[in-house]
Amino acid sequence: MTITDITEISKAKVKVCIDHNETFALYKSELRTYCINKDEEISGELYHKLMDEVLLKRAKLRCMNLLKSRDYTEYQLRTKLKQGLYPDSIIEDAVAYVISFGYVNDIAYAKSYIAYAGNTRSRKQIETALLGKGISKGDIAQAYEQCTESESLACEEEIIRKLLVKKHYDGASAAYEERQKMIGFLYRKGFSLDKIYKALGQTDF
Repeated sequence: MTITDITEISKAKVKVCIDHNETFALYKSELRTYCINKDEEISGELYHKLMDEVLLKRAKLRCMNLLKSRDYTEYQLRTKLKQGLYPDSIIEDAVAYVISFGYVNDIAYAKSYIAYAGNTRSRKQIETALLGKGISKGDIAQAYEQCTESESLACEEEIIRKLLVKKHYDGASAAYEERQKMIGFLYRKGFSLDKIYKALGQTDF
């Protein structure tokens, strides 16, 4: 294996490229410690030392430090590590490490998010947000099932009625144009038309 490029990232760190293919970040002090220079060969022993003892240890600590401030999904952690130029194999091992201790749990993350947003947003809105955080449809469905079993969620008709009150919508006196505008607003929020029509048909909210 040959060090084909060394590019400065910051005053302290560089990006190292091996065989014009694999890249990872090291501190400049580590270049000196391990005698790493551009256009020179790197032994398999040193390569594995860098992967297993330097980068993997650093990636695990990075994950732990991130999780101190807030919860992350698996996808979000992988994204953070990728931004730090960690190799894919290191990313997978580091994420697996924190998962093994229960520090990362996508279903638990989804349940927490649903509990937070489930009384003000439609299920479609919440699912879209969770998918954007990298949580699978299966994990989202399982989280919803567990939240429903605990009876911690308001039904969507009730959420719609709260939104109507917030918008000062009076179904008894609303003109056709106002009614259509409200239907459009609620539909864009992710509520199904049957639930919208059911809520709009009530006047005692």
